Amino acid sequence: MNSSPAYSNGYHPQQQQHGMSQRDKVRRGTRARSRELRESFGSGGNFGGLRVSEHNKQQQQQQQQQQGAPCTDFDMAYFHSYAHVGIHEEMIKDRVRTETYRTAIMQHQSSIAGKVVVDVGCGTGILSIFCAQAGAKRVYAVDASDIAVQANEVVKANNLSETIIVLHGRVEDVDIDEEVDVIISEWMGYMLLYESMLGSVITARDRWLKPGGLILPSSATLYMAPITHSDRYSESIDFWRNVYGIDMSAMLPLAKQCAFEEPCVETIVGENVLTWPHVVKQVDCHTITLHELESVTTNYKFKSMMRAPLHGFAFWFDVEFSGPALAATNNHAPSALISNHPVDGQQRKKRANPNEALVLSTAPEDPPTHWQQTVLYFYDPIEVEQDQLIEGSVTLSQSKENRRFMNIHLEYASGGRSFVKESVMRPGFSAELSG
Repeated sequence: MNSSPAYSNGYHPQQQQHGMSQRDKVRRGTRARSRELRESFGSGGNFGGLRVSEHNKQQQQQQQQQQGAPCTDFDMAYFHSYAHVGIHEEMIKDRVRTETYRTAIMQHQSSIAGKVVVDVGCGTGILSIFCAQAGAKRVYAVDASDIAVQANEVVKANNLSETIIVLHGRVEDVDIDEEVDVIISEWMGYMLLYESMLGSVITARDRWLKPGGLILPSSATLYMAPITHSDRYSESIDFWRNVYGIDMSAMLPLAKQCAFEEPCVETIVGENVLTWPHVVKQVDCHTITLHELESVTTNYKFKSMMRAPLHGFAFWFDVEFSGPALAATNNHAPSALISNHPVDGQQRKKRANPNEALVLSTAPEDPPTHWQQTVLYFYDPIEVEQDQLIEGSVTLSQSKENRRFMNIHLEYASGGRSFVKESVMRPGFSAELSG
């Protein structure tokens, strides 16, 4: 990290990376790197009201041993990539995401007004400002990326410097000398758990949250379901069978590998889904531990609702914004898609009972978000009959090389045939940010 005379009081911008443009990074892996800028590692000092964690090396090492993994070169590169405004623009322009968070904050205004809030991964500071508008006494806006500099300027421009304190650093490293009443964070990655930012929320919870404090969102559920998507397969694979009258089928093996080796982030619709979804993982943000995030395994058994080619499995998630009392009684309440009703787009952000939690859903039937859905495609489809069983297991685990990468081990069997698919989600995977 090189210092620059343009910055004073110990603030040091990260060195500019070369190669792929930031816009290309945004297009290819936007969400994949978006959260962890919110955990970077700052140097000591104060810049224009921006507070940066001041620890000597020994204190840092001791705290890292107590609170979590040390900041690696992978982390630093990840944080730096999220200093780009395009990533934050995409998230803020996702109206489903942003308006649901604002609605959740206002619904919990009685728990926020006059209270102390931590915004984990504050980005541009928009959620911190929403909390200030809801009457928070003090908001600590924590972000590891250099976007924290702009967040601090946004805070000052809105005359909120007396309420919002921007801390540039990881939650493992910054100092907050009081307990907090509320933690808010937009930590969700593709397939919910990709990026490992939930770990930062857990660390903030364990360091600062008062007993009975509020966490927004309070819980999350990851789903999976088998899908059929003939148009997608034809567009990427069957195209090569006849190209302007030329037989290019020799391209098929390479085309399948390039198109389907890695997970694809894209938009599917309810008609693509062959069965009721299966719950892969339920997360209670008040109780989940860092250890639970290292590996998640589930066994599944589906029964196809129709005769169709099985092209792969789709994953999506929803998160709930419950108060502590409701979280205790309503936690892990299944999505509307888990009920005995057709997968017909009836899942809603708001539950039928107004006393139940506000829900942000990324399901195929709901309004699209920038998360879209994550699809694991097979190289070759499997023809399934109505009521035919599809069963197997999936394991999602943090990479030992880099905890921000996700290893996916999928086993599936149907019609007497068994298969295994291994994939890795990492920056630059097939994030098709369409729709």
